[in-house]
Amino acid sequence: MTRPSTPPILSELRSSSSPASQVAALRALKNEIIGHEQKKEMWIGLGVLDPLVRILNSHKGSGKRRYREVHGIANQPKRRGSRTDEEEAHLQAIIILGSLAHGGPAYVSPLNAGLVIAPLLAVLSPTEFSPIAVLATLRTLNSMADSLSLEHSPVDSCEDGLHNLLYTEQHLNSVAQLLSQASLSLTVQQQISLAAALLTKTCREEAHRKMLAQAGILEALASRLSSFVVATGCYFVRGGCNPDTATTKNLPAATIKSRLAPILEAVGTIIKDSKPRAIQFLSAPALAAVFPRTDFDATSNYERKANTWNSHFVTSFATRQMSPNPIEVLLPQLPSVHYRGSLAQASNFPPLGAIGASGKQSQLSRTVSSAIEVIQNQACDVAEDDENPLIAWLIYIVRGESGITRLMAAWVLAIFYRVGLTNRRRETGFALLLIPLLVRMLDKDLKESVEVTSPYDSSTLRSSDWIMKEQAPAVLAMLAVDSLELQRAAVDAGAIKKLSQLLKETYDPLPTSSSTSLWAPQPLNLDNTDFKASASKLGASGLSPSAYHVTRMRETVLVALAALASLKDEYRKAIIDNGVVPLVIESLKPFNTPSSASDYSKIPVDEASKNRKALTGNPNIVILAACGAARGLSRSVSTLRTSLMDAGLAAPLFLLLRNQDAEIQVAATAVICNLVLEFSPMRDAIIEAGILKILCEHAHSMNASLRLNSVWALKHLVLTAPNTLKKTCLEELGPGWLKQIISNDSEDFRDKDMGLGTPIAMGTPNAAGEQVDLLNAVDESRESSQAFDDDVEEDLKMVDSIGALSRSGSDHKPNSIFSRLGNGRQNTLETSRWANAKDGESNSTNQSRTDDLAIQKEGLDFIRNLICGPGAPDMIDYMFSELGQDKIFDMLAGKLRGKVLHAFNRDRRLGENGVKHLPPQPEIITSVCYIIVHIAAGSPKHRQLLISQPELLKLLVPLFTHTHREVRGCCAWLVINLTWVDDQSDHLNCKARARELVQLGIYEQLQMLESDSELDVRERTKTAIHQMSQLLR
Repeated sequence: MTRPSTPPILSELRSSSSPASQVAALRALKNEIIGHEQKKEMWIGLGVLDPLVRILNSHKGSGKRRYREVHGIANQPKRRGSRTDEEEAHLQAIIILGSLAHGGPAYVSPLNAGLVIAPLLAVLSPTEFSPIAVLATLRTLNSMADSLSLEHSPVDSCEDGLHNLLYTEQHLNSVAQLLSQASLSLTVQQQISLAAALLTKTCREEAHRKMLAQAGILEALASRLSSFVVATGCYFVRGGCNPDTATTKNLPAATIKSRLAPILEAVGTIIKDSKPRAIQFLSAPALAAVFPRTDFDATSNYERKANTWNSHFVTSFATRQMSPNPIEVLLPQLPSVHYRGSLAQASNFPPLGAIGASGKQSQLSRTVSSAIEVIQNQACDVAEDDENPLIAWLIYIVRGESGITRLMAAWVLAIFYRVGLTNRRRETGFALLLIPLLVRMLDKDLKESVEVTSPYDSSTLRSSDWIMKEQAPAVLAMLAVDSLELQRAAVDAGAIKKLSQLLKETYDPLPTSSSTSLWAPQPLNLDNTDFKASASKLGASGLSPSAYHVTRMRETVLVALAALASLKDEYRKAIIDNGVVPLVIESLKPFNTPSSASDYSKIPVDEASKNRKALTGNPNIVILAACGAARGLSRSVSTLRTSLMDAGLAAPLFLLLRNQDAEIQVAATAVICNLVLEFSPMRDAIIEAGILKILCEHAHSMNASLRLNSVWALKHLVLTAPNTLKKTCLEELGPGWLKQIISNDSEDFRDKDMGLGTPIAMGTPNAAGEQVDLLNAVDESRESSQAFDDDVEEDLKMVDSIGALSRSGSDHKPNSIFSRLGNGRQNTLETSRWANAKDGESNSTNQSRTDDLAIQKEGLDFIRNLICGPGAPDMIDYMFSELGQDKIFDMLAGKLRGKVLHAFNRDRRLGENGVKHLPPQPEIITSVCYIIVHIAAGSPKHRQLLISQPELLKLLVPLFTHTHREVRGCCAWLVINLTWVDDQSDHLNCKARARELVQLGIYEQLQMLESDSELDVRERTKTAIHQMSQLLR
């Protein structure tokens, strides 16, 4: 018995006898494959994609829609009877491709190989193709994007793949046109929602976000969002202008058919992690029109009309005095404002990483990936009347809406909060109004009855409930990661218990898959299967939607737990008490992403889900999040000694240190920083396992983040370690390499060669005039280098003054000059803030300079810990012999001198003749001073050696009046150590040292510190003056 060579339908598609018969064949094929996975697989194997692509390419847009649009007859799609056979065949082919794409990731490979994406993207132009064809194409592309997200390796690297082809000027202009349509028809509103959703699903890289910002997509989205503002009646105007003509005339209207959630999600996807793009969005003409900058006077009028969108939205008005932002009257009156307190709390541990950063894998959360990827909480000191009214409107939406719309509004709010575009007083509002609603989204039996989900504003493969469970923890983490007030609000609302329960649920067995493969006469042998891309062969099946949901939820829950564990031991203990530590350890175990058919056959598969390859390991995004959670929990001494040790945290971390992915190595090294502290019970076992060699290898890495974390961990490792271990560590690192990273002044050469301006230094204002502490310096506890007990106490607190190395990419202002709508005063202000923020973010040279400074700081602290503790005099001698005595003092003096940047003729703003004098950074000064203090705490010969360095001591004199209290405290400690008498034989030399300090003017500077504002400095000064006065008698 032989199988027919070619089915009649396929024969008709390949060589149709007439257009009508081709349409009939297409409809028959559509009816056969929709909802029938086995038939889809069969038709792919028969090679149906080739004739479908030919049909797509044979139909060209007529270009007549623009004529119909101009004459007002383009709002409704053509009826079936009015479409030509060619147009109908084109539409049916698109629908069939959408059905195939809906089959999952296995169909991505043949669709890419069949070259179907390019002709589909060509249909996105609303001026060339009919509305129904554009709508069907958007649905197909969204289904493909959903399937791409389920691949084992979610990177569309195919040259003809969706991500590579969509992000071109031509197609992004088509998307911008789709978003800018003014029609009120259901078809157009569906197009807008699907276009926004397509951007959300495909925008994975920083380069994509830049392209979207430059293509005018942000302005188009702002226009869509402003239509919802107008529809809710929450816009306001100045001086009694007529809002119907002056404000809303040129804005598209939102109706009950419109969906806000996709617009907000697209906005958040583009502006996340970028203050310039956020400001670009807020300064869009459409938003300036509905939220003009108003003066608080009697002529300010607030217009609130009846809702034309979401008529169920009802808000009571408060009868209180109008604030500069009239929308505030729609929000509950809150208690007195509690400004965000300083986070400069003594701690032993590297600050937790940022929420949200790997754009390739995660839409709503930045993965906690390394100790240096610390949240750079840009200054939230926006003037009270400078906050955009959109912030208040978003809070209004969060309170009044539900479901996905509420979640996306909260996410956009969190982004504005993270980049510093909200008022400081908002933190209290977030704690009372926003955090409880986010925590409520974590409920197991959450019922959102208000919002009705629709097929064109949500994923076709995942429910809204799944999306909320995946993304609500990430939004919660963004808000709470470095705010004690918001963390307290989340814990009080029961976030820890709910998050712990969600994490446990991610390890429950996956539901049985209902899909089955098409029967074949011979068994499928994966080992011999050729997975080479082919238009007639399915690719790897990837993850099931339920497996993807579990992975995403596991990631975001771990991120949220890491955020809540960042500041208080009480919260860490609560997390541990909920029994999640074993699950955190389990989440550190990776699986190897298969690269061939034989690799797929070796992956552990759940018996109930064989056809979907339910993996038992964790992808990189989960491992990074688990590292963040482990780092947060290990910041507690008690957890290090009990729960984490019992759970076996060290073993999986050692494997991750050798992982091929550099980002995972960085995150694992960040956790090691906490495990090698002096009080850690795992320290000895980790040292015996060979951590020293691994860290020294990583310290020589070309990856700046890995290099920094490794030196950071080594700094902790050598503290209170035996001298033999310290010497071994220095030998393994290489004395020459250590001097190189500390003395690295490559930024000076770059500035001289490139004519660059002032670098963003540690503790200096950025281009926007905001005080940005790039090294995240925090106050350290006082240190007595003379007494070892004080050393131990200080280093147990072990405050590290290195923070994040910001990884923000560069952003460029769009080439187009947007027309000024609304109040020009606000536009000028926003544009200025945008330009200033862009200058501080776009220069990659500044980032390289910041990396160098951070590593220099940790290298200096490594030396500081190397020469303190028992046996310090021997280590000082060893350091001098290995590094060179004169070279060490020259290196320390060089760090205390200011730098001169020569910009030549390229930037005369730097000063006269293009020269800029930069003072040394406070954090570098502190590290240098502590090294000098430790040398002075050595033996009498070391004190004599130090006093014989007049050039170095002269550089210390101005530091007695430094603005940083810790620098002044170090200066007092130096005098104490230099005037300390070990025994009677050193008395005469000590008197001589005291006289030398007087001649240098240090004694006079010391007397000025007696009235210092800091108690610790005053107490140390009293001791120093007492010792000096005794010696000068």
